Amino acid sequence: MYSFNKSSPPASPTTSTHSSSFNSVDGTHDSRNEARLTATAKRQKYLKRLCKFRQMDFEYAFWQMIYLFISPQKVYRNFQYRKYTKDQWARDDPAFLVLVGLCILISSIGFSVVLKIHFVGFLKLVLWTVFVDYIGVGLLIATTFWLISNKYMIMAPPRGQDVEWGYAFDVHLNAFFPLLMILHLFQLVFLGPFINAGYFLGLVFGNTLWLIAIMYYIYNTFLGYSALPFLKNTRIILYPATVVMFFYILSVILKWNFSKMLCDFYEYRVF
Repeated sequence: MYSFNKSSPPASPTTSTHSSSFNSVDGTHDSRNEARLTATAKRQKYLKRLCKFRQMDFEYAFWQMIYLFISPQKVYRNFQYRKYTKDQWARDDPAFLVLVGLCILISSIGFSVVLKIHFVGFLKLVLWTVFVDYIGVGLLIATTFWLISNKYMIMAPPRGQDVEWGYAFDVHLNAFFPLLMILHLFQLVFLGPFINAGYFLGLVFGNTLWLIAIMYYIYNTFLGYSALPFLKNTRIILYPATVVMFFYILSVILKWNFSKMLCDFYEYRVF
């Protein structure tokens, strides 16, 4: 089990043990092959552990979920600690992934109750939220950030350092979890009687929840990439916050109810 005293890992984690081989021109090709094999082995180990629940540290994953709300910086200090001890930034334990999936299942049950969706519709909703909203969109966003950060944000000279795809996916999961809790669980209580009841204050309240959730996502994403010491210009990740604020104000003026749109979309997908 992880202990909670890892909330303050070393401030300067060590770099990859493979990075030194990039200093040699003759060893560049071999080093890349070795790194690729290492990444493949780590990915295979991670996928195998998905079916071994007894090997997952759910207590530590739950601790991370709590701190993503109250102090997300501590979560990323633990990522630095993992780099220092295991020479990888990405999680090697799928417990967090499984718990987020469980939260999606619970939220799908809640949406089915609120929207009065039949059982077959509930199954369609679960499939959509898990394989499209959670996995599909997550893969797309993580891959996009992975490509952009490695191509445009690596400090020169790169010295063999790059952003792991698994870490990019972990950053997305960390940012996605608060958004999920706010929009798919917390607001469920207010959907029928308040947010979707046609009241202007309900519209403002619902759209404000969307604003908070998206701002959380942007900020947690920024923290994730700014935690990597070899990246530059990570503040540009915060720039979309201005666009989000603009659309929030516009939605209130034009009375766009984002929560109502989400419910209508889910109902369209299952009926």
